[in-house]
Amino acid sequence: MGKQPPTISAHLLLWLIQFLNYSLIISSNPEGDILNALKSNLNDPDGFLQSWDASLVNPCTWFHVVCNSESVTRLDLGNANLSGALVPQLGQLPNLQYLELHNNHISGQIPNELGNLRNLVSLDLYLNKFTGPIPYSLGNLSKLQFLRLNNNSLSGRIPMSLTTILSLQVIDLSYNNLTGVVPVTGSFSKFTPVSFEGNNNLMVPATPPSPPSHSTLPSSRDANSATGEIAGGVAAGAALLFAAPAIVLVCRRRRKPEDHFFDVPAEEDPEVHLGQLKRFSLWEIKVATDNFSHKNILGRGGFGKVYKGRLADGSLVAVKRLKEEHTKGGELQFQTEVEMISMAVHRNLLRLRGFCMTPTERLLVYPYMANGSVASCLRERLDSQPPLGWEIRKRIALGVARGLAYLHDHCDPKIIHRDVKAANILLDDEFEAVVGDFGLAKLMDYKDTHVTTAVRGTIGHIAPEYLSTGRSSDKADVFSYGVMLLELITGQRAFDIARLANDIDVMLLDWVEALLKDKKLETLVDSHLQGDYVEEEVEQLIQVALLCTLCSPSKRPKMSEVVRMLEGDGLAERWNEWQNEETVRREADCTDNPNAGNLNAGWVIDSTSNLLPDDLSGPR
Repeated sequence: MGKQPPTISAHLLLWLIQFLNYSLIISSNPEGDILNALKSNLNDPDGFLQSWDASLVNPCTWFHVVCNSESVTRLDLGNANLSGALVPQLGQLPNLQYLELHNNHISGQIPNELGNLRNLVSLDLYLNKFTGPIPYSLGNLSKLQFLRLNNNSLSGRIPMSLTTILSLQVIDLSYNNLTGVVPVTGSFSKFTPVSFEGNNNLMVPATPPSPPSHSTLPSSRDANSATGEIAGGVAAGAALLFAAPAIVLVCRRRRKPEDHFFDVPAEEDPEVHLGQLKRFSLWEIKVATDNFSHKNILGRGGFGKVYKGRLADGSLVAVKRLKEEHTKGGELQFQTEVEMISMAVHRNLLRLRGFCMTPTERLLVYPYMANGSVASCLRERLDSQPPLGWEIRKRIALGVARGLAYLHDHCDPKIIHRDVKAANILLDDEFEAVVGDFGLAKLMDYKDTHVTTAVRGTIGHIAPEYLSTGRSSDKADVFSYGVMLLELITGQRAFDIARLANDIDVMLLDWVEALLKDKKLETLVDSHLQGDYVEEEVEQLIQVALLCTLCSPSKRPKMSEVVRMLEGDGLAERWNEWQNEETVRREADCTDNPNAGNLNAGWVIDSTSNLLPDDLSGPR
């Protein structure tokens, strides 16, 4: 018989449906053509746009491009060392909301066609080499909130059309070659002269005086008015007198270095309180990261970019700069949620050192993890660097389980991670696993006034029930943890289109299932280990992974149970219990399709010996 063509598994079909829901239709794609035209017009010495492959028609699969269910919504091309000129076709991206091109070497004029981007919220073209006038058509951007064109060579007058954009919150036209007079009408009346400084031939009107407060007294300067002024002065002086001790106390506290940073000697510390979280100034963060230099970028994610920084005391930090859509409003609520996250203190959770909050910035400051992420150690390490050994991988598995169990069972309210994967597991100097990015999904959803159905996570890691309903739970984290275990064992990505070239499933779960059915355990284990592992322990970790990825959430163990199983308590019993359940009933829990049952049905491991626990106790 000839070779049978590969079939599409139920899991792959489910993921493909999700992929199509969040991507453009794979066909002739005008938005892909537009972005390819932009790429062709730009010089890219650092390969920033390398993933923009014209053969992959759908631009939603490219790096630095964000899409919704309809089309491209964000281009994140800041700090990319790009040069060349923009193309007018950019004005044909109907749902574009964020155009970030700051801190490059792009020249030429700003295309008039950008005025067609009626959904644009933020236009960041600062720190480039743009010349010519500011397009009058930008006044058509009725939803624009952030307009930053500073530090270019723009000339001409400021278009009066910009004063009609009532949604503008931030405008910066400083350090150009603009001429004429700054308008003081419409939306421009609220902006300070700082927004226009550095234009030598531009007349900037003085800031108008604040309007006098309303009063029931006559407006003439009589004795009553004088009495009111005296009374106001006395009241102000009294307020300052009473406030002075508090001001002195705050200043004294700020002089104490121990109040700036707080270290926790054990897994939990009842003395931790909200006041220990340091609030950094934006100036401190800019100095630490060299003004968010491109060379300091450690990574990019769904919430924003991460920069390496060095504080004034010499300590290294990682600064997460949240995307601009997460910076609008809710300052008090944001600070409260950040402080709640900082209360989650555990040796296997990334400790939040502090934060910075301005009207346009949300920054989170963490300790710097010298060994990067588990994903980078598995797949991006240099040939001169040894791979993660089997013992380290076991410690990582247990450490991550302990961290997630703490989030689920010991935090009030419970914190659900919603994006557990190897890329979000960091490694300290001793290769101890530290779960990062926990609580960010909750933090970013605080503005919602309704039950959110937006799925957060990474393809290949998202639990089926979360994918179909948009409602997350701790069992969705368990599912993602199971996939992360398979990443640890195999060294493979959870979702990898490249596997199609070898007629292999793109979904790691389905690939593992196929190998297990064929009893090819040695093919499954990461080849970088070169056979240096204990087969019995590999089988036990696979058992845990398969229990965690059961289709029915109620059948999956809690993370606290996973910890016990990894420590050698109850894995054999739980595995045998699952093996003895009726296959049809198990499949029915997931789908009405009898061929789309649990991915790990029908695989039995003979070995049931306990996994020896690793001693991870003690302070970090």
